[in-house]
Amino acid sequence: MKILFMGTPDFALASLKALCEAGENIVGVVTQTDKPKGRGYELTPPPVKVYAAERGLPVYQPKTLRSEEFDALLHEIDPDMIIVVAFGKILPENVINYPRHGCINVHGSLLPKYRGAAPMQRAIIDGEKVTGITTMYMDAGLDTGDMILKREVAIGENDNFEDIHDALAECGADLLLETVNAIRNGSAPREKQNDAEMTYAAKIEKSDCLIDFSKSAAEVHNLIRGLSPIPLSFTHTPDGKLLKVLKSRISAMKSDAEPGSVIALDGVITVKCGEGAVDILRVLPEGKGRMDSADFIRGRKIALGDILS
Repeated sequence: MKILFMGTPDFALASLKALCEAGENIVGVVTQTDKPKGRGYELTPPPVKVYAAERGLPVYQPKTLRSEEFDALLHEIDPDMIIVVAFGKILPENVINYPRHGCINVHGSLLPKYRGAAPMQRAIIDGEKVTGITTMYMDAGLDTGDMILKREVAIGENDNFEDIHDALAECGADLLLETVNAIRNGSAPREKQNDAEMTYAAKIEKSDCLIDFSKSAAEVHNLIRGLSPIPLSFTHTPDGKLLKVLKSRISAMKSDAEPGSVIALDGVITVKCGEGAVDILRVLPEGKGRMDSADFIRGRKIALGDILS
């Protein structure tokens, strides 16, 4: 079975590796174009491209999938199945409908919950205890295709985006192999999504990252871990300087202070919330590197009674 793989970041890399190591016939890899990164804005290839090149797989980086050139390439490759994992672009219908075994997607949620661009981050921010992977047949909608297989992954109280990303990447790779085998032998189930149960996981915007300490400690903690290690939630110190937050935990400390007030500095920064308080354990101050809160405190950059806003 000839498989065309489409994916870009590390999340997709886990699935491509699994397919290659399982001996699947990958006839091509489509990924996004190289992007400028770092202070020098040096053009950097996506992780999927680097691995595919190391394996000697044909790599294609079209600027658009809606061109005669890509349509000709698709007919030349003539895949039996297209597998899409975090590719980063919407596929036109002529691509989705081309392969006889379908366009198969690995999505980082238990569909129909958390359709959209940021399912892992949104699940953590919303305080979900369980998320997972869904494999599905793609259609013209946004994550609306018929589901094939699902597998759950627990979200721990202090798991952050990186933890869940890595767990789901491995889960997705395993479930993808199971899905491909089921399609090959004709045993793959096909289940329509219940649109009434749908939730949408919108792309993370800068406005989503601002910490609102008037919310409960649980909500604040969930936001911090859902956005760590990237793009990071943030607040401001009284001098107006940006303070990004990498790590937190729910504090047992009680106080009647105003939300946002620093109520303790015992090696961590304890901040009063609308309900309860959070301990901020690790920060990224404006113009500085990442550091433990204890180092930030020793630098006298924060004081009891300060209001973070």
